[in-house]
Amino acid sequence: MITRPLDLASRLRPEPKNFDALFFVNGGLLAVFFGLFGSHFVLAPGLSLNFRLPVMPGTEANAQSPTHMISVVNAEQIFTDDGLRKLSDLRAWLAQQKKGAGTPLLLVRGSADVQTSVLVEISSAAAAAGFGVLWAAGEPAGAVKEKGR
Repeated sequence: MITRPLDLASRLRPEPKNFDALFFVNGGLLAVFFGLFGSHFVLAPGLSLNFRLPVMPGTEANAQSPTHMISVVNAEQIFTDDGLRKLSDLRAWLAQQKKGAGTPLLLVRGSADVQTSVLVEISSAAAAAGFGVLWAAGEPAGAVKEKGR
């Protein structure tokens, strides 16, 4: 080892006799900090764990492939591939995305808790930018799936 030629190991301070209490104090302070100031966005930002799509029968019958996708949660936060956007910034983002696509189709994954007024604003911003809009929804649990083509 590199410490042997210079005999550095003999010049090091000895380990403390007992540092168990300091370990538990640091662990307790970290737990209190994350308990008081933490949220479910602290460690991994993204969609919340209780994100639910609205349910409607027949949603899988006319499925199309979108060119762009956004996810909207109740707090009027819009998650795109580029990151978090506000509702006021959405028009500029859509206009920027329109430049590279021929006939763009926007898939909106709105949580079931999102207000209708927010969805209307998103739809009007997409239409003004020249996007077609698809609304994401899930099949009901007991729905009978028809076979496609």
